[in-house]
Amino acid sequence: MEMHSLVLFVIAALSINLIPGPDVIYIVTNTMKGQMKSGIKASLGLGVGYLIHTLAAVFGLSALILSSAFLFTLIKYLGALYLLYLGITSLINCYRNNAKLTINNKDEKQTGVFKQGVIVSVLNPKVAMFFLAFLPQFIDPHSITATQDLLTLGLLFSGLATLCNLLYAGLGSILFNSPKAKKYARVLEGVSGSLLIVLSAKIALSNDK
Repeated sequence: MEMHSLVLFVIAALSINLIPGPDVIYIVTNTMKGQMKSGIKASLGLGVGYLIHTLAAVFGLSALILSSAFLFTLIKYLGALYLLYLGITSLINCYRNNAKLTINNKDEKQTGVFKQGVIVSVLNPKVAMFFLAFLPQFIDPHSITATQDLLTLGLLFSGLATLCNLLYAGLGSILFNSPKAKKYARVLEGVSGSLLIVLSAKIALSNDK
């Protein structure tokens, strides 16, 4: 795997994981309801879910590579369209200042936060769809190390996602309680949306076969 592809992957992964989406809201909600350790447990639970999605995506995509390079390429371009959709949606949310920041801050007893985090992640079909859309964009199906590259990128993405979630567990409640929370989320939506659109365009215009 070339270094510039790896760097692009890291930048894209960090940008996407910093968007205040459902996972972030779940983490911050648990942090605000309970203690810091509740947010950490939620983050780690989601991280385990990401790993499960990584393994499922790697095995599925590897099977496609072995059976048909054409099908893998088809999945790759459909994934690029999905990333384009996510990018446009993020820019629309940015323009409309419509970032989802609804946090349930009821005083409830926190139990099974880690287990709940795993379930929330594993049962979220959007996470599975995202992994299938995102990982192939950085893989050459003709490479003899394609499967290993998929696994490496999947594990790297899961690790970066978990680090971002832990960051939100530590600072999220402060950020979301700030009067500038909407502005902060709006900027992240705009930056990430732009990056996703550029990424999808790069894929569409690529001459790789």
